[in-house]
Amino acid sequence: METWEGKSFSITDPKGVSTVIYQIIRTPKELLKEYPKYALERLDSTDEIRGDMIRKTFYVDFPSVDQDELVILSFGKDRVVVNTAILEGNKVSISKKPMPLKFDSIYSDNETEIKDFKYTPNLKRPICVIDPETTEEVKPVLYFDEKTNEVKGKCKLKPNKSYFAFEIRDKKED
Repeated sequence: METWEGKSFSITDPKGVSTVIYQIIRTPKELLKEYPKYALERLDSTDEIRGDMIRKTFYVDFPSVDQDELVILSFGKDRVVVNTAILEGNKVSISKKPMPLKFDSIYSDNETEIKDFKYTPNLKRPICVIDPETTEEVKPVLYFDEKTNEVKGKCKLKPNKSYFAFEIRDKKED
């Protein structure tokens, strides 16, 4: 029998809401020349139906020794609520003020591509593009950039469809 040594926690989604959670991974200083400063890793989850609600249990496979930063995205019919949390020990502390964002459909008659990003062998990257209807990530298409001599990726977006994209960055000082 397999054993699992990570951490887990649960949340309950009301009807019409679907939550996904990402762990923010800081790249060690010695690898910053090869990898982005931050990477996002989507947490695996299992669902349990409880009446009109769904209880989701999320799994952090490789928790850090001290604390892990999380981004919580709750997708509703026409909006997404963005929240942050800290997983410390066996406790999850969620920020008190979520950041609600509305998004509209981006109309295009043609397929669109979003942002070049440097390919990493584990496909961890600082930007995620999500289909809000399914809450699934749009998987990148890899290509070789002859100018920089690197393997890079792009996300192809379908026409007449809305997407949610987010990226982790440092605050810029003015």
